[in-house]
Amino acid sequence: MSRAIVASQPGGPEVLKIAEVEDPVARPGQLLIKVAASGVNFIETYQRSGSYSVPFPFIPGTEASGTVLGVGPGVEGFAVGDRVVSGETGNTYAELALVDADKTFHVPDGVSAETAAGLLAQGMTAHYLANSTFPAQEGQTVLVHAAAGGVGLLLTQLLKAKGVRVIATVSDDVKEELARKAGAETVLRYEGFAEQVRELTGGEGVDCVYDGVGKATFDGSLASVKVRGMLVLFGAASGPVPPFEIQRLNAGGSVSLTRPTMAHYLRTPEERAWRAGDIFSAVLSGELEVRIGATYPLAEAAQAHRDLEARKTTGKVLLIP
Repeated sequence: MSRAIVASQPGGPEVLKIAEVEDPVARPGQLLIKVAASGVNFIETYQRSGSYSVPFPFIPGTEASGTVLGVGPGVEGFAVGDRVVSGETGNTYAELALVDADKTFHVPDGVSAETAAGLLAQGMTAHYLANSTFPAQEGQTVLVHAAAGGVGLLLTQLLKAKGVRVIATVSDDVKEELARKAGAETVLRYEGFAEQVRELTGGEGVDCVYDGVGKATFDGSLASVKVRGMLVLFGAASGPVPPFEIQRLNAGGSVSLTRPTMAHYLRTPEERAWRAGDIFSAVLSGELEVRIGATYPLAEAAQAHRDLEARKTTGKVLLIP
């Protein structure tokens, strides 16, 4: 038996309880890992609350780093004792977890387990946003919301490295300092940000808005985009965007709107390896810094969710079994 966080029914953070569960066993194509660190992400708050449909009882978690304890039939390239990380799995709020070998990577020497767990899913998200959804180019100007969050800090750094001018939004002075350190040229608060963006761009607006906040920022984001620019809505930290009149995209200047998700940008082994390889290389070279904003013991998963939903955290939030 081992310990895991189990939600028996949908609800608030209080439904996340530590429990004894049967040890998982690696099936064909899988690895069994001893979890060193598990990432905490907004998607798990949506699943826990019932906003996203999942079967209950439910063990949250979509990413983890750790050490291989068991190798399932048919798996090649991994051995017991290997340090690994996966950002496309499930049930990782636990001491032991199963991961698909074809979606798992060796953790390079020089990268800690905490950094690996804090990097892979959000790093690959930042990578596809900056390089594929809207492949920002040198000299362009973009707006990044929640720039002191896990994705926001990584995205800002990747954009800055490409020579892109980044305007950022944050909620307080501490987060402003983090966003500036990541490479944001100008850092705004949320109130009235659309008008300020227009002023900063000579009335033109930005080439792209990367919006992971959702409901609270959507209208302002749309008002910040230049003619024929793009609004990339990749999350809903403040809640889902209500239905809206599509004609607003015309009125805004033939604006493009997309709602990407990571799975659609990891459709082949080659694409997955490209993104993971790029972000690990950037960390090892010092180009990309992973900020671990908070760590919690596994048993305090409920508090981690409370703090994440209250926007009290910066960078990556981890659970440590």
